[in-house]
Amino acid sequence: MPSPSPRANWRRPVPSLLRLLVTWVVNCAGLAVAAAAIAPISYGDRLGTLLLASAILGLVNFAVRPLVILLTLPVLILTLGLGLVAVNALMLWLTSRIVSGFHVGGFWSTVGGAIVIWLVNLVLRPWARRGATERRRRQAGA
Repeated sequence: MPSPSPRANWRRPVPSLLRLLVTWVVNCAGLAVAAAAIAPISYGDRLGTLLLASAILGLVNFAVRPLVILLTLPVLILTLGLGLVAVNALMLWLTSRIVSGFHVGGFWSTVGGAIVIWLVNLVLRPWARRGATERRRRQAGA
């Protein structure tokens, strides 16, 4: 089996950047749907606040969420994973504390927002992955 050429390695950051961009767009969609569906969640109808909040949510999910999951692992095991809703709500609440102009309201609206964002991710992520898989197949065939 031939080894990949050194030139093939320069392409690797592009899928990572594309995945980051897709995550950002999906977070934007999730936050927008959550704000439309749950009245206490708002971003002040400012696109900049929505974009910033979705970027911060992505960073919080990347940096803080794994640590919180590790620390709450016994509870997550006892609740058969349902405790992840609370972890996701905590990440949404933390995002609202960091981004001025983005508000999530009380506990139940934050939990509801976390569920709505999860549902939007559930719907949009496979669509985004399917597009990336098709692009890879086309590149491999070319």
